[in-house]
Amino acid sequence: MRILVLNNGSSSVKYRLYDGDRLVSKGLLERVTDYEAALREVTDSVDLADLGAVGHRVVHGGLRFTEPALITDEVVAAIEELVPLAPLHNPANLAGIGVARKLLPGVPQVAVFDTAFHRTLPEAAATYAIDRDVADRYGIHRYGFHGTSHAYVSRRTAALLDRPLAEVNTITLHLGNGASACAVSGGRSVATSMGLSPLEGLVMGSRSGDLDPAVVFHLHRTAGMSVDEIDDLLNHRSGLVGLAGAGDMREVLSRRAAGDRAAALAIDVYCRRIRSYVGAYYAVLGRLDAIAFTAGVGENAATVRAESLAGLDRLGIEIDPARNDSVREGIISPEGATVTVCVMPTDEELEIATQTRSVVGGSPKG
Repeated sequence: MRILVLNNGSSSVKYRLYDGDRLVSKGLLERVTDYEAALREVTDSVDLADLGAVGHRVVHGGLRFTEPALITDEVVAAIEELVPLAPLHNPANLAGIGVARKLLPGVPQVAVFDTAFHRTLPEAAATYAIDRDVADRYGIHRYGFHGTSHAYVSRRTAALLDRPLAEVNTITLHLGNGASACAVSGGRSVATSMGLSPLEGLVMGSRSGDLDPAVVFHLHRTAGMSVDEIDDLLNHRSGLVGLAGAGDMREVLSRRAAGDRAAALAIDVYCRRIRSYVGAYYAVLGRLDAIAFTAGVGENAATVRAESLAGLDRLGIEIDPARNDSVREGIISPEGATVTVCVMPTDEELEIATQTRSVVGGSPKG
């Protein structure tokens, strides 16, 4: 079965066409201002013969969507209701859905939600300690993101260990421009670093990650910054950008090597945050079988991997330097290590195609 996957951003359209698990065609359209024109370009440029379905990435599914959903008018309305929780993402996702339904009216359309994988979080992990009525009224809850990546990588890691997914406890570290950690027990998310929004958790390219909430009040009261200005600061002028002046980890590492002290501190803060989450999630899981690094930084920055796990050898977590420097996919821990550390390239679009196929028919998700 052929599946077309659409991943719409605020000004871009990323597409992949799969025949089973085989990638047939791919592309990225940038600086998009007209989604209909962009998707017409996609449908004109790829062979859509025998197309079985279209899978759409939808960032926020709230508490309602615990799995992928066949798109209906009711589902579209529910996604629209969630726009206040993802104002930069859900509108673009909805635009792509609307145009695809118009251009391909006879083809099933499926929404695959970034948040759905984390709906297995225990209530204690998903609940913020604020007034319950306020939280319920305004949807304040830990939702988590990067769910398709964490699902794919944890499943692939279990296969690498040659063990059933239900028996494996893994910490997945999705380290890209956006970054998140997830504790996965038997294929189920039990803790994740992103929360109400993708701002919480690890240090990212331009996002702060964890922050004392009083910083927001202080900036408003003392610096006179508006809510929008603080939002821009924490999402676009923080993280590596705020600490080192560059959001690309390759550039930050290069600057550190040249003696830039700000870059050195930025990497120390970045890696220390990851190490703190690894320790916390080890405690949550109780038993840890594997740690998987993925996404742009996780797959390519051997130095970051080594420094993030430095000093954890007494927990059975070690990295073999030679393997770490040479392995692009596979195990980078020493032979016989208690905890397997690996590099596992992610494929969020393939995961979306797999989940789409599970909704409309064909081979079920593994």
